[in-house]
Amino acid sequence: MNITNEIISSYIDGLYYAQNDKLKDLREYAEAKGVPIILKDTENLLAAVLKLKKPAKILEIGTAIGYSSSFFVDCCGCKVTTIEADMESYESAVNNIREMGFEDNIWVLQGKAEDVLKEIDDVFDIVFIDASKSHYREFWDLSLPMCHDESLIICDNVLMKGMTASDEFDTRGRYKTSIRRMREFIAYINELDYADTVILPIGDGVSISIISKED
Repeated sequence: MNITNEIISSYIDGLYYAQNDKLKDLREYAEAKGVPIILKDTENLLAAVLKLKKPAKILEIGTAIGYSSSFFVDCCGCKVTTIEADMESYESAVNNIREMGFEDNIWVLQGKAEDVLKEIDDVFDIVFIDASKSHYREFWDLSLPMCHDESLIICDNVLMKGMTASDEFDTRGRYKTSIRRMREFIAYINELDYADTVILPIGDGVSISIISKED
């Protein structure tokens, strides 16, 4: 379920087209197998952001099967450092990225992001967070030192199929902790003096924060 009107979402999805045949095949595979990747309208938004920002380096937290990191490279030719905790997903990502021919642009790291982030010594133009929803605050805090003035931190799935906005979408009450933590995270990033944040009802909810480290 998308968080916007399904008729509108269907119309917008109908306008989507893949510019890379291999990415198109990987999307179709992911959708058929139920593998979570960025939704079509989220991809369109990110494409616009990447073309405007023209990032040289992107840090991604949550590789999955390597779709989004491959999309980033295909879109703007950047370098990507991406982290995946699950070993099976990590291996799939490495293989898929090699099939795309992007292995020289994408560095895939395996391990828990909470640990791996502490070992990275680099600065990024964009941080893309798309991993365990309960840990977004921790991912934000650990990646912030790797941002420069005017870096972007983009978080996917922040509305969690509407559950962040209303408990009525958590029909079985299974996600109370994740919902609480996501609400706390959104409140936190919206109140920061050094970040200008917008929450967009695109895909499953996307937050975009512009970091300002200069006084």
